[in-house]
Amino acid sequence: MAISVGGYGDRELQFSVDELTGALGDSVTVLPLVVALGALTPVSLPHVLLLFGVFQIVWGVVYGLPLSVEPMKALVGLTVAGAISYPELAAAGLLAGGVLLLTGTIGVLSRIERYVGTPVVRGVQLAVALLLAQAGLELGVGDPALAVLALLLTLAVAALGYRRSATLVVLGVGVVLAAVSAGIPAPSLPSPTLFPAGAPRLSTAAVEASLGQLAMTVGNAAVATSLLCADLFDTDVESDDLATSMGSMSLLSVPLGGLPMCHGSGGLAGKYAFGARTGGANLILGALYLLAALVAGLVTAFPLAVLGVLLVVVAVQLARSATETTSLPLTVAVGLTGLLVNVGVAFVGGVVVHQLVSRR
Repeated sequence: MAISVGGYGDRELQFSVDELTGALGDSVTVLPLVVALGALTPVSLPHVLLLFGVFQIVWGVVYGLPLSVEPMKALVGLTVAGAISYPELAAAGLLAGGVLLLTGTIGVLSRIERYVGTPVVRGVQLAVALLLAQAGLELGVGDPALAVLALLLTLAVAALGYRRSATLVVLGVGVVLAAVSAGIPAPSLPSPTLFPAGAPRLSTAAVEASLGQLAMTVGNAAVATSLLCADLFDTDVESDDLATSMGSMSLLSVPLGGLPMCHGSGGLAGKYAFGARTGGANLILGALYLLAALVAGLVTAFPLAVLGVLLVVVAVQLARSATETTSLPLTVAVGLTGLLVNVGVAFVGGVVVHQLVSRR
């Protein structure tokens, strides 16, 4: 089945098994982070899932491509790890969204990316990966037997050749355990309200986290995604257009109880690898997110030891992508500084060192 839409290249939206499996490919890293945030912070998970569903559908129709819609991983990862609070996450998301909307509108994103440098972007990714791994290990210690079983299940699924699906399998097991222990909640829609989990709080930590996120977003979610659209779909999607859509999406989502969101190149590659070729995958995944929003209360009973294993797996995936750098020593230095000090200091210091080395 196919439906013609406007947007980039007047592409058709297709609905097939390949589009369905491609849709699931985008949820491999999204759902573990979202579930962790729902279990460890006051975020309203029904609002988060509802808005994920809405924006998956919106950008699937607008672009006609299986663009990823995922949380800003640096901000969410720092919140899950306890480096910033949820109110600081909301403030940082609004700040990052405003900057992206402004830079995308005036068309300066590519120039900013040159100053940041790939090693610094990868270093921020590594810092978030290390913080997530630390948080995951701390959660696993609470019930080591269950954590070991979840880890063995992850390794078994990966050994069978389904490495990217391993997190979804373990996530499904965790949901089943939660349903057994707490029962299945009655389906309910989230109420429309502004900042349902608390008002944003601007702080030094929020600004620093926003800087780290912008480094990742410019390199990974705007420039890299633009290049990937050209490589995979022969479609010219400007990085400034992506920045504008990410900025507007975050500025709309955060006040309504959602998360700051972006178009990650990894999510787009995941969708493509699993078979998605059109924005139909977005509509399918959007519908699934809307259904999940109805029973999001299951997350309150999600076993934390299983959650810890999921966070470690996501951390490994992030760390692996961080190795794709032009300067491994600088990337490692930024990552370790982000772990031991904070991501903001690591980002600023990394940019300064990168500029000094580049000029020499």
